[in-house]
Amino acid sequence: MMNHLWHRLRTAARRTGWAGLVLVLLYAALGSLVLAPTHDASPYVREDVRIPVADGHYSLALTILRPRGDGPFGAIVLNHGVGEGARDRFLESPTLFIQAASAFVSRGYAVVMPLRRGFGETGGEFAEDAGECGSPHYGRGERAAARDVLAAYEFTRKLPYVDPERMILAGQSAGGVASLYAAAQQPKGLVAVLAFAAGRGGNPALHPGIPCAAEALAALFQDLGTSVRVPVLMYYAENDLYFGPAASRSWFQRLQGAGVEAEYVLQPPFGSNGHFVFADGKGVELWLPTVERFLERHRIPFQSTKQRT
Repeated sequence: MMNHLWHRLRTAARRTGWAGLVLVLLYAALGSLVLAPTHDASPYVREDVRIPVADGHYSLALTILRPRGDGPFGAIVLNHGVGEGARDRFLESPTLFIQAASAFVSRGYAVVMPLRRGFGETGGEFAEDAGECGSPHYGRGERAAARDVLAAYEFTRKLPYVDPERMILAGQSAGGVASLYAAAQQPKGLVAVLAFAAGRGGNPALHPGIPCAAEALAALFQDLGTSVRVPVLMYYAENDLYFGPAASRSWFQRLQGAGVEAEYVLQPPFGSNGHFVFADGKGVELWLPTVERFLERHRIPFQSTKQRT
């Protein structure tokens, strides 16, 4: 699948230097062609915009994928993770989430994918560094991430085709934590959070499945749990080489114990590293029914557009 190939190319770029980087950039360009709408034949509309943040001190690149028509559609602000180094951050692209985003669009949602500061086309200085493993400052990094997430969120609520009272925050890996931190600010119109493989501090090469400073992040989850007021789905795979079951269960328990109406799902192993189940085309087939059931339990519309026609 395209997302799986993209991940392999990113890995090749890290190993082979600039030759691999050129190959990845070529692939990203091809991905843009795939994303582009094909006149009236496409069921979706794609838009690429930039929005000012922090009183215009910098701007964010956003990609929007939405159904055709006037709406109003519910909206999902979908947040990416953090790569293993500067090159991965440079290569961050909405292409990674195109299949997942398409699944949401087919359920009648507009999907807004912001690139936070220090990533991809947004560029600028990386602001989410939590510091050393021995004494991480997760709150500082999450505040910076959530600032960008909430800027994209407020922009989305004002779009003419969006229902501002049916907003969902979603994210993968570090993007899942950023989504929870943003949800803790209790933005208007938020109805749910979908956190896929949410966490920080993973390094499969050095300590597979055992993240750095897991207890410090657990304390952050507990703190967030006192302020998040919407249902949360936390979805992981058993063979996540960044955040194994012991860590992810602990984070869920701390979040739930602080008062959040949260659900934890640990699916069977997926591929060679279940951390990437969300973005993989075959992975979508596994998590999408879980999301459907979760939203149905909370009476949040999430019906296939084919079923509604």
